[in-house]
Amino acid sequence: MKKIEKGAQFLREHLELFKCPVCDSPFTKVERFQLVCQANHSFDLSKKGTLFLITHKIKSEYDSDSMWQARRRMLTLGLFDSIVDAIVAAMPAEKDLNILDIGSGEGTPPAKLREKRPTRQDTMVGIDISKNAVNLATSYPNENFFCVADLAALPFAENSFDALTDIFSPAAYHEFKRVLRPGGMIYKIIPNSGYLKELRQLLYPQESVHASYDNSAVLNLFAKNFPNYHQQEIQYQFNFPAEDFASLLEMTPLNWGASTEIKQAALARPLEQISVDVSLLTAVNDK
Repeated sequence: MKKIEKGAQFLREHLELFKCPVCDSPFTKVERFQLVCQANHSFDLSKKGTLFLITHKIKSEYDSDSMWQARRRMLTLGLFDSIVDAIVAAMPAEKDLNILDIGSGEGTPPAKLREKRPTRQDTMVGIDISKNAVNLATSYPNENFFCVADLAALPFAENSFDALTDIFSPAAYHEFKRVLRPGGMIYKIIPNSGYLKELRQLLYPQESVHASYDNSAVLNLFAKNFPNYHQQEIQYQFNFPAEDFASLLEMTPLNWGASTEIKQAALARPLEQISVDVSLLTAVNDK
């Protein structure tokens, strides 16, 4: 079955998850490869079986195929495996879930999440604002569905999902709460001060604002929205071949503020080990 056919099949089976990003009305049908809402607004599936559900212009200078390929390389090597393991361990193991993955990027975390729940028939939808990333995500041979969407205006119906995962992505908690059912769970990964610290030391002098990271603002915002949250620290050293250091450098926003000269110097003395230091924040959506 072609990707566009699989996408159409997914939409027919899960039409109730989506709402029109133009008028907020429900989608009522799938006509061949077109999703149509109650007010007759329509959205075409791409050849890769994805939907573009953003109604405003999007632009990012950091959205490139090479960046997403670099991220794919490092995540395929296992950079985030222990993070995904922690999320899976926190999820209910005895039931199938409707899962929304925020900022799914090139698709490796949701693909590995599905692999690590082999006895479950989860319905998983991934969103990202990057069309390049969403297209790459479809290269995984699984049943996950991807669309280009804005997390601040999610194109999903109220109470649609049992779980929401968010690895390093921004948050729009009013929208997260809206699409999560009462009692649904949010699983959010935020970096701690030691995350990729060796790379920070290579790229930035001690006096630079980028030389250290404080997650207190992110943590406080989560706590404001979910006062009864649980925090689990995840720390480990990740080893990788020196020839893959260039991929690590390109995949992370840490390189965006560094000069070309500093990055070239870093590539001349590649790292082979990096610190992963994050927190898993979990909370129940009590509306």
